[in-house]
Amino acid sequence: MSPVCPSEGQPEGEPPSRRGRKPEPISPHAGACHRAWLEAVRSRLFASGLTLDELVERSGYSKTRISELLRGNGPYPRWELTYSVIHVLGIPASPMRRLWKAAAHDARKKQAWIDRCIATVAVSLGPDVPPLDHQGFTETNRAAYTDFAKVFLLNGERASWVVAETFDILWLCWDDALASADVQRFAWKVLRGRIMARIPQCEGGYPELRAAAFATVAQDQAADPAARFAQIEESFLLFEAISRLPDNQLDVTVLRYLCGLDDTTAADVMGVPLATVRSDDRHAQRTLHNTLIRRHPRECAP
Repeated sequence: MSPVCPSEGQPEGEPPSRRGRKPEPISPHAGACHRAWLEAVRSRLFASGLTLDELVERSGYSKTRISELLRGNGPYPRWELTYSVIHVLGIPASPMRRLWKAAAHDARKKQAWIDRCIATVAVSLGPDVPPLDHQGFTETNRAAYTDFAKVFLLNGERASWVVAETFDILWLCWDDALASADVQRFAWKVLRGRIMARIPQCEGGYPELRAAAFATVAQDQAADPAARFAQIEESFLLFEAISRLPDNQLDVTVLRYLCGLDDTTAADVMGVPLATVRSDDRHAQRTLHNTLIRRHPRECAP
């Protein structure tokens, strides 16, 4: 999902915030949790067709404050300001409040400040129940999503939290997901984006997987320390090679060989044709084999 929102700056004489105009970028200072809900809000605003001036008028806040919120500039926004915007846009308040609170903690806001912000807004959030089809989607994909996230985030609690965040984001933009070419593919991109926003990147923009390699070896209780050391070195090389695969090949490799999914289930989870998964799998295995041969030609020789 590529977030977009109307641009605030307009040439004189033109209607304000025309749809399609290049949006102002989100501040690089906005944290991963902050961006999670801000991207969804910007996307909903752009899809709504509302201009910035119309949003300002309906929210009851100044143009400066609304602009700062949409760009992620300045201090982390208070809940009452955020709620005023999502109320205008028709964004569900319950998942949004969870995302807002998580981002507030990420921004190092104290719990007392968070509680005061929430207490100032007398709003009925309604039942904390997403649409039925969203519920079915969640139950179908939770296990595979969590296993995939755990490979990169290592910690099961962190993985579960990011998956829950993903489902909340999807709740915010569920209509967009249903209107997309494939709901599974739409959702997979959201999950992947949330995971990659939270892991270190190697030089060249590749995800850092060496810690995952070490965690994998640590599960093997081999008695011989020398054998364990050699296994760690070999795993580092393998995981480094995996991290450099193209995105789809990386995802297929992780789902197939680290999460244990068959190719049909992997295709369903990613929202791609079965033939695509099989092709990506073949290309990935060939690349990994050739890479390891170059690194250790003697060990890999038949």
